[in-house]
Amino acid sequence: MLKLPYRIELLLRLGQYMGGNSAEWTAAKVQAEAENPWFVQQFIHEAVQNICKNFLTAEKLAAWVAAYELPQQNTAPKVVGLVTAGNIPLVGFHDFLCVFICGHHLRIKPSAKDSALLKHLAQQLICWEPALAQSIQFAEQLKGCHAYIATGSNNTGRYFEYYFRNHPHIIRRNRTSVAVLTGHESREQLDLLAGDLLLYFGQGCRNVSKLYVPLGYDFEPLVRSFDAYSWMADHQKFKNNYDYNLAIMLLNGQYYMTNGVLLLSENDAMFSPLSVVNYSFYQVDPPLNLAQQHPQDIQAVVGAGGIDFGTAQQPQLANYADGVDTLSFLTSL
Repeated sequence: MLKLPYRIELLLRLGQYMGGNSAEWTAAKVQAEAENPWFVQQFIHEAVQNICKNFLTAEKLAAWVAAYELPQQNTAPKVVGLVTAGNIPLVGFHDFLCVFICGHHLRIKPSAKDSALLKHLAQQLICWEPALAQSIQFAEQLKGCHAYIATGSNNTGRYFEYYFRNHPHIIRRNRTSVAVLTGHESREQLDLLAGDLLLYFGQGCRNVSKLYVPLGYDFEPLVRSFDAYSWMADHQKFKNNYDYNLAIMLLNGQYYMTNGVLLLSENDAMFSPLSVVNYSFYQVDPPLNLAQQHPQDIQAVVGAGGIDFGTAQQPQLANYADGVDTLSFLTSL
């Protein structure tokens, strides 16, 4: 297997490639949107830029691997099966990166909703280093792997647990994120929060689907912040969801607020339908231990007691999904 410094060198080269506009990379992004209409170019660009900025820099990669004292060469690489999700562009890239940096072999079953981008990037690595053709492979069935990392719904998670029960594994299920507001947020903070709610049409586990606000909270400035995403009202698939959920609320005589793009509804549930964000009031002090109270549901808490507004969809290398340290898992194989 390739030595660690060379693997890092390839990743840095990949970051430069992803930040560029070569004809091949542009064609792959166009193909991704053609295969999945949810992957509009604006959101593909957002996902790619976050990877380039937060993952594929020399400083961040060096600090990340140093914390694990990875050997210069993996002399006993394992075959790791990777089942990726397809809710947002390149959502499986971090798992791909973790396995690659550890020097293990990758067997990937990509989501049918997000295969074009990861396949193209893998092929680019192989083009630069042909020896990787034996280490990075895509397959419809993942048999004979030593370990597995699989991401899916709560339902598919049960199947993954059964199929991979005799092997080391990480199984990820449905998660969502919440935001805690105090009522003292600036306009800039609310604009950033709008992105936490609406980037990728709100389909990521790091997208905020539930708000906690103080009693008597003035929603108007928040609703106005959604206007930056008013173009989403012209996206047919998103508009279908919005119209359906609006019709349900009207039929039920349910109170709601909207700017024509996103529906706000008072509801205790953490998870909300696409195009809807739930909210709940708190009486005195903002709830600050939500992640501890709901460890199986919450991916991130934004705002009071949590991460900064606008950073929900900008995870760093050590912000592992579901709080499970993927690199520790892989180095222990």
